[in-house]
Amino acid sequence: MVDYQIQPCSRQCCVSGRPLQPGETCYSVLMVEEGKLVRKDYSREAWQGPPAGAVGHWLSKVQAADRPKRLAIEPEMLFDCFVRLEGQTEPARVNFRYVLALLLMRRKRLKFEETRTADGHEVLRLRCSQTRTIHEVVNPSLSDEAIQAVQDEVFKVLGWQ
Repeated sequence: MVDYQIQPCSRQCCVSGRPLQPGETCYSVLMVEEGKLVRKDYSREAWQGPPAGAVGHWLSKVQAADRPKRLAIEPEMLFDCFVRLEGQTEPARVNFRYVLALLLMRRKRLKFEETRTADGHEVLRLRCSQTRTIHEVVNPSLSDEAIQAVQDEVFKVLGWQ
């Protein structure tokens, strides 16, 4: 099995090459390229929506290089919350679980296996790095504004805001 690592923000627009400034809003996309999960960052003016084949995308603000560190969040706590939301169909919970899955992938607790389509929705197939259990996560195909709102909610719940 391949271990996917998600890079931190590059602080540079992948289209124009322009440096992204602290406090600036940018878009980030996860893509599978040559069997690797790759992050690409876009300035607002270069963003034209997620490219075909994107695994996920989100809106965020570029942080200052010397910003204070966020409180450490136990990956186990994130994973417990992720598992408790399994099978939930309420849209807000599906959205929340999707963002948790992205966070857990970044922390290497979940590893990307593949995507498939079910009932007209993209479904991510992820493997737990500890138990090797497969988890399927519906990609809710959120708008940029909705992704930002869910991300803010997740960060608030985690105590990062």
